Amino acid sequence: MVDTHQRTGLPLVVTENGAAYADATLLPDGSVDDADRITYLRSHLAAIDAARSAGADVRGWLVWTLMDNFEWSHGYTKTFGLVSVDRTTLRRTPKRSYDWFADVIRQRGT
Repeated sequence: MVDTHQRTGLPLVVTENGAAYADATLLPDGSVDDADRITYLRSHLAAIDAARSAGADVRGWLVWTLMDNFEWSHGYTKTFGLVSVDRTTLRRTPKRSYDWFADVIRQRGT
């Protein structure tokens, strides 16, 4: 990010940042324990913070994606969403990463 900002002089926005996992660990309430996704996203936010500290003008960061969906490379075997979607009932259930991300937004104020 620092190199890109230095070469272009343009502000940066990181889009579609996410990780595909099988999300097989269910909690008693039916939500998904996606600790791997949280670790992945946390490390990427840390990289953005480091890039900003090094002078990169990073103005935004977007998670990919809010809800599980069909992915061309993985079909429905791996998911990216912060919210699990039951493809039979279409019930939506927030994953642990959803609550984690909500906390990040509250703490950072943006």
